[in-house]
Amino acid sequence: MATDKMIVERDGAVGRMIFNNPERHNAVSREMWEAVVEIMAGFATDPAVRVVVVSGAGGKAFVSGADISKFESERASQNAVDRYNAATHAATEALVNFAKPTLAMIDGYCIGGGMSLALACDMRMCSVGSQFGVPAAKLGLGYGADGVRRLMDLVGPAFTREIFYTARRYTAEEAFAMGLVNRVVPKADLAAQVKELVQSIADNAPLTVASIKKIVGELVKDPADRDMAACDRMVKACFASQDYIEGRRAFMEKRKAVFTGR
Repeated sequence: MATDKMIVERDGAVGRMIFNNPERHNAVSREMWEAVVEIMAGFATDPAVRVVVVSGAGGKAFVSGADISKFESERASQNAVDRYNAATHAATEALVNFAKPTLAMIDGYCIGGGMSLALACDMRMCSVGSQFGVPAAKLGLGYGADGVRRLMDLVGPAFTREIFYTARRYTAEEAFAMGLVNRVVPKADLAAQVKELVQSIADNAPLTVASIKKIVGELVKDPADRDMAACDRMVKACFASQDYIEGRRAFMEKRKAVFTGR
């Protein structure tokens, strides 16, 4: 990768992508956004990886937004802004279109671009004390419709308006109440609970999990844009798989199934 501000780890079936700029609360530069695409492509082609956790280093932030110290070099001209925006869009799409489950492990600040990253993941778990916000209205920034829709799909139109209109910080408890995060856990328990959750996903049948990700992804689209035929094919592939046979046998034999994704 072109930057040392991103860390990639593999722990059995779990891949980990870590934003590693703790001295700036994991603020993201263009090179870091570009690295996200490379990292997710690597996880996509690794058959051993069944689920990916996205997190931030340092224990104080998930991602606190764009690295403002880089604005003069990365966003001072229209061409530079276009390149930066293309990098952020590509990174977000790499997460949204990733075929395997993803979880944002949020410990601390999740602001601006951090919210975009978290929203691009399938699930979000945060620690008590984490903070959320989109400060676009305090900076005069425009915010694309895709990102707004991802937020609205989670929290609804009224909370989406409030989050953008006020540009204020929200607590972990407020984020949970509006549906922005799946769970809020004590800071000391976050890593263990994330590990337990993603391992349970990794142990399940990959074809079934992949089919649900695809179906949910299609159902949140406008009806005219949905590919329900692809969803039907993935469901049929589950029933035609060796994993379906293994799952039935394991149930009858009262043992844990060993799924291979075939």
